[in-house]
Amino acid sequence: MENNSLPFYFNLTMFVNIGPYRFAAFTFCVLLYSFIVCANLLMILVICQYRVLHQPMYMFIALLSANSLYGSSGFFPRLLTDLLSDVHLISHVACFTQIYVIYTYGSNELTILSIMAYDRYVAVCHPLHYHRKMTFKTVVLLSVLAWSFPALFQTAILLMSARLPLCGNKIEKVFCANWNVVKLSCVSTASNNVLGMLLTITTVFLPLFYVLYTYLRILIVCWKRSAEFKSKVWQSCLPHIVSFVIYSIAGFCDIALSRYNLEDISPFVAVIWSLEFVVIPPVLNPLVYGLKLPDIRRHILGLLSCQKR
Repeated sequence: MENNSLPFYFNLTMFVNIGPYRFAAFTFCVLLYSFIVCANLLMILVICQYRVLHQPMYMFIALLSANSLYGSSGFFPRLLTDLLSDVHLISHVACFTQIYVIYTYGSNELTILSIMAYDRYVAVCHPLHYHRKMTFKTVVLLSVLAWSFPALFQTAILLMSARLPLCGNKIEKVFCANWNVVKLSCVSTASNNVLGMLLTITTVFLPLFYVLYTYLRILIVCWKRSAEFKSKVWQSCLPHIVSFVIYSIAGFCDIALSRYNLEDISPFVAVIWSLEFVVIPPVLNPLVYGLKLPDIRRHILGLLSCQKR
């Protein structure tokens, strides 16, 4: 089929026919999206409002919450529209916009978790130099880099994908994904695959190995220290470890799904797997950090109690 004979829309084919449960699913997703927005906004508000929380670790947590709001905004509004629709068509412009938002969200998450690991590494392994190394200027620089590098790489990937002549318009997902679009190409995608591999190494494997390296160093430092020291380190590092593991599992499910033959698995399971990547981290991150870190938990409770008076 010629590229110019295709309609100006992609067809999202992974929506399961839920029939009478459509409005229940819509209501659940509205509540879920509302919780993500409220919980992450609360985290940002609390960290910005209380001066005692103006520390690198908490500022990076606020950055993580901002990224959750960014990624959710690129996914949920479209999902809610599709749940109430019998036709799941999305224009090329809207599709590539959603790809950019969701993929930069995913890359940002890993780079932010990496700079959070660096912060914990300096705090535990070089405590006497922590305030000298983690200045406000350093925090701002790391935050800008954590957002800018994924944006540049994803822009390059997106421009290459947008130029491909396509011989189809069916995307086997509930949201637009770059690999699914590339698979529709009428021509060789070798250059896209090379750039995609470079992007994967840069924004996935390098942050992954760096986080593992920092925690290996932290474990070595804690090995011969007191039980009290280990307890303090564990308390400050556990939320970050939980966030990292949650995101790694969700990301792995999404990558595995894109490479798997969807005809061999249940459509419902495929939809759940595809949703983990963009739903679970934004839901669990504010719960993990808000409940596990005493300073944030105390100020959240204080802020909520003031609102009730």
